Amino acid sequence: MEEKPRIGLVELQERVKGALENAFSETLWLQAEISELKQNPSGHCYLTLVEKDPQSSQLLARAQAVVWASTWRMVRPWFEAQTGRALAPGMAVLVRVQVSYSALYGLSLVVYDIDPSFTVGELELARQRTIARLEAEGMFEMNASLPLPALPRRLAVVSSETAAGWRDFRRHIEENEYGFRFRMRLFPAVMQGDAAPESIISALDAIAAEADGFDAVLILRGGGGAMDLVCFDDYDLAVNVAQFPLPVLTAIGHDHDYHIIDRVAHTHVKTPTALADWLIDRFTGEDWQVELLLQRLHLAVRSKALRQAGTLDALVQRLSYAVADRHSAALHALDLLERRLDAADPRRALERGFLIALKDGRRADCAAAFRPGDRLSLLFRDGRVEAEVEKIVKEE
Repeated sequence: MEEKPRIGLVELQERVKGALENAFSETLWLQAEISELKQNPSGHCYLTLVEKDPQSSQLLARAQAVVWASTWRMVRPWFEAQTGRALAPGMAVLVRVQVSYSALYGLSLVVYDIDPSFTVGELELARQRTIARLEAEGMFEMNASLPLPALPRRLAVVSSETAAGWRDFRRHIEENEYGFRFRMRLFPAVMQGDAAPESIISALDAIAAEADGFDAVLILRGGGGAMDLVCFDDYDLAVNVAQFPLPVLTAIGHDHDYHIIDRVAHTHVKTPTALADWLIDRFTGEDWQVELLLQRLHLAVRSKALRQAGTLDALVQRLSYAVADRHSAALHALDLLERRLDAADPRRALERGFLIALKDGRRADCAAAFRPGDRLSLLFRDGRVEAEVEKIVKEE
């Protein structure tokens, strides 16, 4: 029997290795998307790079890549400093790679550099696509069409509890020289990074559940680098702002360009303190109008008083008393309403030792609202407890 020519697996792998490394003897720039990223305790970073069909997002190609620790220590801080973001799955990147082949591990790519400007450019393209989509869906005028009260006093604020912008806004509006008083409630949210859109949407959902208690929603951040603010170009966040049932006022804190949620919001200003001034100006403007009307009334009365001094003096006095009484009554009614609203605040019940049960983010008033296995949240004065219903005992 004639012996057939043969080679061993090692020789085959060596031939493949030689052919590949000869064909790709120099490094090349590769455009791909990061599918997975894992940093080894040794300092090496392992990546899974993929390419997808731009229309269907179907996976077309996948390759493993490694950034050795010595390179990772230089590439990572440079990329983050230039883009304001950390490398993460889902991010489009342009990497300089060397093709490598191992008889044991197959094809791999050794990464020597990452171009941050490419990632920034890809984000801007994504932003323009989002703008075009929102325009086609008619989202840009929806929230702006909502009526904003002439004197918005009940404000729901979405911001980070530790954000400088929130602190500046609160101090500026509470210490206004005119003594105007506002009722503000903070709905905390993450205001930076990939988690920000979902966190802000959750805060908006919480406000929507109590929409009747507010005149407007304020989204405050307080500035940052261009890449820090990419989260405010998110499509889902923009849709939630555009379709929100209350006027949304934004003050992200940037100087150069509008972000997408600014464009779909009812009103936007550059900084939180500027928004505080904008609100105060509405009150001072109304105050000025009242003062102007009083001055015109006084001049008219004075003019007639020159002709009918006796009669008009009495009329002016009666009118002044009436205006004062109406003003006093209006202030008293407003103060009474504020006290009633304050007394109805669920936080007062929590402070007295009561607790509030929430199911799916909404208050549950009776045991019949739950079923065994349901998840619920119990709000106490000092925090929230997440629990699961084990058994329901009905009271006779």
